[in-house]
Amino acid sequence: MPARLAPSSRRLVALLLPVLLLAGLVACGDEVASQESAARRPSSGGGRSSPNSDEPLALVDGEAITRADLEEFVGNELAMLEHQYGSQLYELLETGVTQAVRQRLLDAEAATRGVTVEDLVLSEIETQITVTEADIAAWYSANQGRLQGRPMEMLRGPIRQFLWDQDREERMEEFAGTLASGHAVDVMVDPYRVDFDNQGQPVFGPADAPITLVEFSDFECPYCGGFAATLDKVKDAYEGKIRLVYRQFPLTQIHPNALKAAEASLCADEQGRFWELHDAMFAEQAMLSEGDLKRKAGRLGLDQAAFDACLDTGKFAERVAADLSVGQRLGIDGTPAVFINGRPLVGGAVPFEMLVEMIDDELARQGLQGR
Repeated sequence: MPARLAPSSRRLVALLLPVLLLAGLVACGDEVASQESAARRPSSGGGRSSPNSDEPLALVDGEAITRADLEEFVGNELAMLEHQYGSQLYELLETGVTQAVRQRLLDAEAATRGVTVEDLVLSEIETQITVTEADIAAWYSANQGRLQGRPMEMLRGPIRQFLWDQDREERMEEFAGTLASGHAVDVMVDPYRVDFDNQGQPVFGPADAPITLVEFSDFECPYCGGFAATLDKVKDAYEGKIRLVYRQFPLTQIHPNALKAAEASLCADEQGRFWELHDAMFAEQAMLSEGDLKRKAGRLGLDQAAFDACLDTGKFAERVAADLSVGQRLGIDGTPAVFINGRPLVGGAVPFEMLVEMIDDELARQGLQGR
């Protein structure tokens, strides 16, 4: 497998982190209780390993209590902790491997040139970086929605440093990639992935697509509404290569119409019209009452009687609850939450470019071309 020294999607998240901490992630959030799991249990990576489901944890009169027997007692907490452990372990390993590989490449190049690593980085990278007042003003203007009204005077210094660090990291990644081409570099850290059972879920795209993007979403969440347009760009850019799977995650504590909207989408899916109602609901997020939902169904030409009966009886309430359960056991507490071939994508309603980075990385891992 070719070397991947610094996947840009994670790099961009790391670089954006100070701003996101100031302004909040671009996602709708809610405090939710945990229920059902879909996460693959990761190996422990050291120390005492997690017990297998059939390994005895206790005995009562000689009868074993196994991990599987703990489901009703601590299943929720176990699932979330194991998912967090798996994804954080991968992040740490990936970061460490990237830095270690990069350092060895820099050491080798510096030795070849007869200079120190510090002088090499200074001449090849740091002296090339310039952050102008125009750059700062442009970034401030483009990100005002995330900055909660903070004035430019307060943020000029942090923005300058952020842009400098971003430019340095991009140049460092490019330079390290150039150096790697002259060496035998093989990175063998496998991404952490979640195994989903998407049987029966609303999907768009071919079943054999090399990329499966699973989105947990809420029809009343404004960030999900904006992200829907981003996913439309993804569908166009990767036609035939991507399969979108929609999973329900209505944040009922903050979005009173989200639950019925989720049920309505499945009522439409029953008639083969999920994506049409999906688009209509996101286009008119202020109109998601039950009456509004029924009028949308009528306007789209669905079988009105069947749709109304489906919605009135809560036919798909359990399916919505099952999706919530899966997401909650993965630690999801905000929407949209995205997984690309099972890999969690951090950041909520991330820009199109961040989706492209991970999608192209997944295609490259399969020996396929990206966009």
